[in-house]
Amino acid sequence: MALPVRRGAPGGLTGRLIPGWKDPLAEFDELFNRMGNLLESAMGGALTEGTAWTPLADFTETDDAYRIEVEVPGLKRDDITIEVMDRELVISGEYTERERTGLLRHSTRRVGRFEHRTLLPGDFDADGISATLSDGVLTVTVPKAEASKPRRIEITTGD
Repeated sequence: MALPVRRGAPGGLTGRLIPGWKDPLAEFDELFNRMGNLLESAMGGALTEGTAWTPLADFTETDDAYRIEVEVPGLKRDDITIEVMDRELVISGEYTERERTGLLRHSTRRVGRFEHRTLLPGDFDADGISATLSDGVLTVTVPKAEASKPRRIEITTGD
């Protein structure tokens, strides 16, 4: 179960300026962390198995298209699904646990279902959407509709 983590030294700046000052939220942080650990151990990770996580992504806009780049290292194109519904683009897939020999001592790789959702801000050409997968990065290009592309207006003299 992913839990928020407070960064920095206990007490922060205030603790250094006022000797003996204790952060009133420190006890809540400790309680929150202990409850999370208790739930994780009691449920055996079942709380996070059914939920999807979000991969790292960039969303850029040019004059003629929207471009979404999602990090999906190690996946093949058949492992990824891209759908568009109304103005929402959904990229989903699943990392499966590798079969290993020997004892796994530590792992930080994510496994399970992932999902990246993006609301497209303007009109687009759904039939022109394309996607490429290269070097572990999925690039989805969504062309803008003609009506939403910027147009240059010529200025004439008022004579």
